[in-house]
Amino acid sequence: MSRSRGNVFASLLVSIVVLAVSVPFALDARSAPSAKAPDTPVAKPRTLDDYRHFRIASIDLLGRMPTRDEIAAFERPNFDFDKWIDGRLRGPTYVERLTRIYMDLLRLEPNLNFSPAPAQLYRHEVLEADGTKTLVYYRRTQRREAAAVDGEFCFSPDEMGVVVRPNAPDVGTLKPISKKLLDERTVLVRPWWLYRDYKSAQPTQRYMAEWSNPDVQYKPVESLLSEPDGKPTTAIRICREEASTSELGHVYTSGRTKAPGRDDKLPGGRTSPPPLDKPFALQHKGERVSCDTRAALENAVDCGCGVGLERCIPNDGNGEGNAFYFPNKMPLGPGFPLDLAKQRAERWYPYWWSREAVHFLDDLFDEDRDFRQILTGRQSFVNGPLAQFYRTIQRTNCCGPETSFGMNEELSPLFDPKNVPADLMPHDVDTWRLVSDRGPHAAGILTTPMFLQKYATARARAAVLYNAFLCKSFVAENAQLTPSTEPNLMKRPGCQTCHATLEPLAAYFARVEPSSSVFLPATNFPAINSACRKDKNGKLNGNCNALYDVAFADDKGATLRSAYGSISNADAEPVGAGRAVTQMPEFAECAVQRVTSSFLGRPTSPDDAALLASLQKDFVASGYRMRALVRGIVRSREYRDANNVGSAPDAGDKP
Repeated sequence: MSRSRGNVFASLLVSIVVLAVSVPFALDARSAPSAKAPDTPVAKPRTLDDYRHFRIASIDLLGRMPTRDEIAAFERPNFDFDKWIDGRLRGPTYVERLTRIYMDLLRLEPNLNFSPAPAQLYRHEVLEADGTKTLVYYRRTQRREAAAVDGEFCFSPDEMGVVVRPNAPDVGTLKPISKKLLDERTVLVRPWWLYRDYKSAQPTQRYMAEWSNPDVQYKPVESLLSEPDGKPTTAIRICREEASTSELGHVYTSGRTKAPGRDDKLPGGRTSPPPLDKPFALQHKGERVSCDTRAALENAVDCGCGVGLERCIPNDGNGEGNAFYFPNKMPLGPGFPLDLAKQRAERWYPYWWSREAVHFLDDLFDEDRDFRQILTGRQSFVNGPLAQFYRTIQRTNCCGPETSFGMNEELSPLFDPKNVPADLMPHDVDTWRLVSDRGPHAAGILTTPMFLQKYATARARAAVLYNAFLCKSFVAENAQLTPSTEPNLMKRPGCQTCHATLEPLAAYFARVEPSSSVFLPATNFPAINSACRKDKNGKLNGNCNALYDVAFADDKGATLRSAYGSISNADAEPVGAGRAVTQMPEFAECAVQRVTSSFLGRPTSPDDAALLASLQKDFVASGYRMRALVRGIVRSREYRDANNVGSAPDAGDKP
């Protein structure tokens, strides 16, 4: 286990301490105990071991060496070390120390990308009639009534002179577009990333102008703030469909149900055929659809990015462009920020997911909550970007194949949007609010987007849960693997040793889609679905193949993917996983082992068995409170000895 920043500092001071073996604190020899006046009460003299203990406890709990005043207090006869420890178990350094243990263990750093098609805006240059370059924002695969531009940029190659290709150079040369066509296809909008009051009818509070005091960490890249000619951007031009502010749209059908022939000329000079009507659209023509869903992007021409484009995130290019400045890595702590860097749009939300995990853990340790809430707690923290994400961006993950099962939008989200503070704006990056209840499906860190996106499959989620919170690993048996057609890995020779445990644990996550936070409720997605059956060719019908496992299907039904290990666990969902793991005796044992190892600065060993057993007993008796555990660690002889760099038997410096 890696040590905290405080212990890193301590290790850098080892050489100083060794040189100062005869002096309690090498940083200032004058801090050694001074002779007492005859009338001063005489206490038992402090030993070098005592000074070292005080020093390392200060580094571990305060993140620094003790000051002269603290040393003087330590030397007083009435100094109460236990009381001193208790006072340091309520500070930000102590909280950050414990948070870092579990952030490092779970590897929840903001190193992911997230770019859902319904929420991601791109932009491309067009030439106005007078030759002026103008940037036009759009969404890929946006449905439009005109066949020449349906599912593509809102100007066809014949109209603008180039073929717009995703993440690739254009083909052709730009030519001017008439003002009439430009105004017909696009509109001007004052978007949320430029205006604080973007929800008003006429926004006026522009970033760093009338809105002169934005949050320090809210900083759009320069290219979003200025036009190609260098003038400040006061409004952006965006394709008309994307600018729609409607909350609800309607399922659209184009009448195209058959792909064009190979030699057929495509409309508008486009290089790929316009999209065909999907079965969902044909079956639900004209029906309402929520505009903040993937179903709307694929099936509606009257759905866009909402008021002030709040349902979308900007991008300064036609590919993986930049959007905001923020750190590449997670800050070390409130007093140790990292330099901001220009970042791609797809990294914006993952950064804040990681910060949410930090705030969740900080609160867990700062409030000294029952540590079992790390897997069972329904609370969390959100700021402006996360409020925007949970209110609408998260909803864009759904729904595609889910529509075949009657779910056109998220029915039971892991984080209920109704519980998000309504007054948080997307730019409120420095304002964090406690949400005491995310919803009935919340399960501590297990249902945060950072965890679910970092560990994209049910097995990956189960494996890290098993390792991080039970201190166990999956180790394959030393057996020769033989060819097998057995789909059940709990039975397959050579696999069952690990998978007999892994598959039932993975089943808890069967209702959360892979690489996503979309929750599949049992009412629409029964663990065993009789509507999903193998056909005569051994394949699943319709969209069943996307969500149900053909390896565990027959002519009577199919099993939800990842659920075969335990149907009951699948129906218990991640909440059941958190409850089951925290009830295991290994949970407390593992927590004690990991935190003790961190403070000792070394892996625990069989020699520490008595210490660990005592700490675990007190930890459980305290109601799984971390302060009780850390207090016991810091007071232990093992902690003193682990940090005694001059403890050779003949050194003569032990009491």
